[in-house]
Amino acid sequence: MEKNKVDVKFILKIFLSFFKISPLSFGGGFAMIPIIEDEVVRKKEWVTKEQIIDIFAIIQSLPGAIAVNAASLVGYQIAGVFGAIAAFLGVILPTFAIMIVFGAMLITYQHNFFVQAALQGIRPVVVAMIASAGYKMSKVTIVDKTCLAITVVSILTLLMFKSLIFVVIVSGAVFGIGIVNFRGIQKQPKSQLKVSEPSYEISNGSK
Repeated sequence: MEKNKVDVKFILKIFLSFFKISPLSFGGGFAMIPIIEDEVVRKKEWVTKEQIIDIFAIIQSLPGAIAVNAASLVGYQIAGVFGAIAAFLGVILPTFAIMIVFGAMLITYQHNFFVQAALQGIRPVVVAMIASAGYKMSKVTIVDKTCLAITVVSILTLLMFKSLIFVVIVSGAVFGIGIVNFRGIQKQPKSQLKVSEPSYEISNGSK
């Protein structure tokens, strides 16, 4: 769909898709990643796997809630500004309503045995969902040994220094640019890389 053309029905579809996604995203913004991917890539085919991975990479370097940033950027990728607004509203409205209801219930029943048991059961499921999304993304992003090395180093760095998320992202971007440029130079024909030797005209002094 062209971003400068407004299709009300299509915008409504985007809103309803994210309205449906939001209540299913237990565990925070990261838990929404596999659900968004399944909805907009596999079911709707609005964006490609490569595009969704690029979007998820961008939201890690942006301030604010991951869920809201992800929905807004995906919506913008699909249908421009109106798509971003539709996705944004679709995400926050059901979450806001559920938060009010569950907030009131949690205050009343937060020490209930069944409530605590249910929460303990949901937490591992959220971890599994995030791991599943990471595995699916890795099949597209880890395409060679260099990408694998960046992934391993990034994981180890984040495990040791949790506060260096932004530094790791920036370092990955800089390293990626360097690798692409280096590979581009290597692929150039040798004739383009060869430094021409200066030519000297030898004169014997005769005219």
